Amino acid sequence: MDQRIDTARLATADYPTMPPGMPLDMPTQNFRRTVRPQVRTRGRPWMATAIARLVVFGGALLLTALATRQMALAVAVGEVTALQALLVAIFTVTFWWISMSTTSALAGLFTSLQPSAGSGTALPMEEPGLCALVMPVYNEDPAATTGALAAIAEDLARAGAADGFEIFIVSDTTDPAVWVVETAAVARLRDRLSGTMRVWYRHRARNTDRKSGNIHDFVTRWGGRYETMLVLDADSLMTAQSIVALRDRITADPALGLVQTVPVLIGRDSLFARMQQFAGRIYGPIVARGVAAWQGDDGNFWGHNAIIRTQAFAQACGLPRLAGRKPFGGTIMSHDFVEAALLRRAGWAVQMAPNIGGSWESSPPSLLDFAMRDRRWAQGNIQHLAVIGARGLRWPSRMHLLNGVMSYLSSPLWLALILVGVGLTVQSYLLRPKYFTEAFQLFPTWPRFDSERMIVLFVLTIGALLVPKIIGLLRAMIDRSVVKSFGDARRLVFGWIFEVLLSALFAPIMMLIQSRHVWSILRGTDSGWGPQRRDDGSMGLAEATRFHLGHTAIGLVVVAAIAPLSMPVLAWLSPVLAGWILSIPLSWGSGSAWLGRKLAALGLLVIPEEREIPPLVTASQAERSAAQGDLAEISLERVLANPDLAERHFAMAGDHWPSDRGRPDVDMLTAAAKVADARTRAEALDWLRPVERMRVLGDRRTFDTLVSLPAA
Repeated sequence: MDQRIDTARLATADYPTMPPGMPLDMPTQNFRRTVRPQVRTRGRPWMATAIARLVVFGGALLLTALATRQMALAVAVGEVTALQALLVAIFTVTFWWISMSTTSALAGLFTSLQPSAGSGTALPMEEPGLCALVMPVYNEDPAATTGALAAIAEDLARAGAADGFEIFIVSDTTDPAVWVVETAAVARLRDRLSGTMRVWYRHRARNTDRKSGNIHDFVTRWGGRYETMLVLDADSLMTAQSIVALRDRITADPALGLVQTVPVLIGRDSLFARMQQFAGRIYGPIVARGVAAWQGDDGNFWGHNAIIRTQAFAQACGLPRLAGRKPFGGTIMSHDFVEAALLRRAGWAVQMAPNIGGSWESSPPSLLDFAMRDRRWAQGNIQHLAVIGARGLRWPSRMHLLNGVMSYLSSPLWLALILVGVGLTVQSYLLRPKYFTEAFQLFPTWPRFDSERMIVLFVLTIGALLVPKIIGLLRAMIDRSVVKSFGDARRLVFGWIFEVLLSALFAPIMMLIQSRHVWSILRGTDSGWGPQRRDDGSMGLAEATRFHLGHTAIGLVVVAAIAPLSMPVLAWLSPVLAGWILSIPLSWGSGSAWLGRKLAALGLLVIPEEREIPPLVTASQAERSAAQGDLAEISLERVLANPDLAERHFAMAGDHWPSDRGRPDVDMLTAAAKVADARTRAEALDWLRPVERMRVLGDRRTFDTLVSLPAA
C-alpha cells in the first residue's frame, strides 16, 4: 500500500471534518411531571388498532384464565399447600407472558391475510428536508462500518436520492489501535464518496452516557441541520428504497415522530446465527405484523434502522439520569424503549413498518456472545421498572416497558416454577404424612394433583409456545414464492423441525443464564460497556466448559434427585434437563461456522438472502474487502513513523481533549509526563496505558514530542 496521501484531500475549510454547528435544545425530561403534548394525533385511524388490541390482550387474558383454571383445578383435588399455591401464582404470570406471543402471532396472521393496502408509504406532501445517516461506533471494525456506509451511499446515488442525505459517523471509540484505523477509514470514505455524499466525523472526547449520550451530543450540536435522522447500528444495512420510503413516510405525516423497520438477520455462518436467522425469516414477519397491528401509533424503538424527526426527538427525549446507584441508577441503558415512550408522551406518533423491507442487521455468532450482549440488555430492561411509572406515559408505552422487563424476569420465574415442581415431588415422596390433624380424617394429608388435568395443561402450554412457530410455517407454506425462496417445501419443513428442536435445547440454557443475569443485577453488579463481537463466533471447548460446567452439574443433580422418586416427573422435565446436561457441546457447537456450513450444504437453516444475495449485501462485502486491503497496514506504530499518516489522523481526529479550568485531565498530564521522561519511542509506548495512548493521539504537541524520540 502506498502510504503517501494527498494532503489536499484532507479536511479543509471548504470540507471540514464536521459541519457548522446548528444546535437544538434538548431539555432533560422530568418523569414526575405531566408533559403537554406538542402535537395532536386525534382523528387518525383507530378501529383496526382497537380490534388488534382486543385480539392480542383479550386473547392473552382468556388463554391465561383458561390455563390458570386448569392448574388450580389440578391442585385442588386435596388440601392446597403453600407450595401448590405458589406454583399456581408463578404459572399464571409466566403463562400470560408466553400467551402474548401466541395472540400476537394470531393477530399477525389475520393482518397478513387481509388485502394489501400497498407499500404503506404515502407520497410526501412537501419537499423532504436533509436527512442524516447517523452511525454511532464504539471500537468497531472500521472497514466493516465504512464499507456498509459506502454501499448505502452508492445505492442512494443510483436511486437519484443522494442529495437529500449526509453521513455522520459519531465515534465513542476508546481503543487507540482501533482509533488510528478508524480515522484512516473515514478519510478513505470521504475520498471514496467525493462528489456523491458528504461524510462527517466526530470523535467524542468523553463517553458520557454511552450510546444515548453519543446521540444526544449529535442532536444538541448539529441536529438543527437535519429534518430527520436515520439511526444505524455498526452492523446495519439498508437499501435506498427502504431509506427513501421511510423518509417519505415521515415527511408526509407531520404528526409522525419515528418509524421503525423490522431488520432481518443475515450474514453469519455459525450454527447459532443460522438458527436465529432462519427463525427471524419464518416467524418474524407474522409476529412483527401482529405487534405493528396492536401498536398502531403507540409503537416502539429498537435503537437502530429507524428514522426519527430530529426536532421532535430533541424536544421530547432528553433522558435524565436515574436516581440511586448502578445498576438501577445512573445512565438509562436501554434508552430506545424510553425514547419511544417519551415521543408518545409528547404527542408524536411512533410506528412500526413491517411492510418496508431492505433492512438488515447481523446476529451474535454464538450462544456465549448472545449471553454477553444479553447481560447489558437485561440490566437496561430491568431499569425500566424505574421508568414505567413516569407520569403522562400512554398505556401501550408502559406495556412495551413491561414486556422488556418480563423478557428477563420470565427466566427466573420459569426456573422458580421448575424448582417448586421439583420441591413438591420431593415433598410428596420424602416427608412423612400428617396423620393427626385438627379435623378428624381417615387418611394423611398429601399434596395431590389431578394427573389428567396436568396432561391437558402440559399440552396447552406446549401449544402456546409452538403456535407462533406453526403459524409462521403455515403462512410461509401457502405462499409459493416464499417456499421457492427457501429452496423447496422439504427443505423448509426440515429446517423448521431442526430449528424447533435446537430452540428447545437452547431455551433452558438461556433460562439459567438470564436468571444469573437478573441475580447479579439485583446484587448491584454493573454490566459495564464493552464492544460486541461481530466476527466468527468460534470458541474453544475449554471456554465452553468453564462457562457451562455449572449448568451441566445442575442438570445432573436434578436427574439424581428425581429419578429414584418419580420417573414420570423426570420424563416431563427431560427437555429442560437435556439442555442443561448438553450445554457444553451445544454452546461449543453454536459458534461453529464449519457446522453451520455443513447444515447449509444439506439445505437446512438457509435463508432466502443466501440463495439470492441482495445486491446491496454484495456491494457492502466488496466495499469492506477493499477497505480492509487499504487499511491493512495502518497501526499506531506506522502513524508514529509516517508524517503523512499522522497528518491524516489529526485531520480527522482533531486536537480535542478538553479540560475544565481547575480540573485538568489527569490522563493527559500523565501521558505527557511519561512521553517527556522517555528516552525512546518504544519505551514511551511501553509505559503508556491505552487511555494515555488515546490522549497522545488527540494532542498534537504531545504526539510530536513522542515522534521526535528515537524509535528504539
